Amino acid sequence: MDKEMMETCTDFLLAHNGPATATALATVSGGERSHDQVTRFLSGQDYTSKELWRRVKPAVRRVESDGGCLIFDDTIQEKEWTDENEVICWHFDHVQNRAVKGINLLNALYHAQGVTLPVAFELIKKPEVFYDQAAGKLKRRATVTKNEHMRAMITACAGNQLRFRYVLMDSLFCANENLCFIVEKKRHFIAAMKGNRLVALSLEDKRKGRFQAISALE
Repeated sequence: MDKEMMETCTDFLLAHNGPATATALATVSGGERSHDQVTRFLSGQDYTSKELWRRVKPAVRRVESDGGCLIFDDTIQEKEWTDENEVICWHFDHVQNRAVKGINLLNALYHAQGVTLPVAFELIKKPEVFYDQAAGKLKRRATVTKNEHMRAMITACAGNQLRFRYVLMDSLFCANENLCFIVEKKRHFIAAMKGNRLVALSLEDKRKGRFQAISALE
């Protein structure tokens, strides 16, 4: 891998306020880097969480602590005019409360001693095409859910000997299976929960089927 090109791309992403394109990088480099050089570099290999962890590991080791937090969130980079494929496709955006076309990226950030670093990521792919009878059109769907990706990323971080006590996530990932999984990994969770979620306030209530909506609690 071209280390100088990697540093150039990193500096460009940190400093540039406009669209992050190969053409823009070539322009601000003053001719030192061409559009084709940038494109060849970015398409030269598949970048995965393993590559990210290899690069960020030394920095993480300097700040990690037993009380560290693993933070999960997903983001969508809209690509309205790009042809649809298994990566650039329609995803539900919970911020806009509608489906948008773009790239959906699930991120895991590590936070300790006031420092936050990315330690894992997963592109949400939808390779399966199916016909939606209700909508009357072809749609795409994933073969692996975001929740499954998140649990796999937690397992990978634990396997990398990353020291963390808490897993933080928004309501999208606040599913019973995820919470039980985290507890089984001997970690704690902090999660946003929707008001319509039902909870039992004691083990006895759970056994007797007495559940209440969170919105009804003081």
